[in-house]
Amino acid sequence: MMDWLRDNVWAAWLAIAAVLGLAELASLDFTLLMLAAGAITAAGVGAFFPHLLWLQIVVGLITSAAMLAAIRPLLVRKLHHGGELKTGSQHVIGRTGVVVKEIHPDGGGSVKLGGELWTASPYDEVSTIPPGTRVEVMLIDGATAVVYPIGDPLSHHQPELGQGGASPDSGKDPEPPQ
Repeated sequence: MMDWLRDNVWAAWLAIAAVLGLAELASLDFTLLMLAAGAITAAGVGAFFPHLLWLQIVVGLITSAAMLAAIRPLLVRKLHHGGELKTGSQHVIGRTGVVVKEIHPDGGGSVKLGGELWTASPYDEVSTIPPGTRVEVMLIDGATAVVYPIGDPLSHHQPELGQGGASPDSGKDPEPPQ
């Protein structure tokens, strides 16, 4: 047994790496994974220099230390500071869209959000939001987007100034499209 181990020390290093890798699945902190990487490099050195155990240990320790110092912090930062995953209807909260059917407090309106048509209701429960108005989704109530207007209604026809149209300083809001 000892003769086989002396001749196949690389296999022992791989077994250590496998045990560390499996233990990493329980801890999920990337420390044992970095130690497993050191054991794998020690296995590589052991395959070429099976009788230089000290060299295998030094290379494994240096690799583990380098991985712990350089790679682990990057992985942890990426894991803990990555974007928040929004699932289901929550992915539309905060998005903007355009009213396609007038939104009344009693319901029945609809908005287009990123190519999808959503039933909508006004956020303040008293406003009527005309078609063409840009809105932001404040929350989702069941399958209804609760929205708040963020701009004037978009108009396909903008009257020119000086031809009966309202100037930006006149204080009059243009009429919503029919």
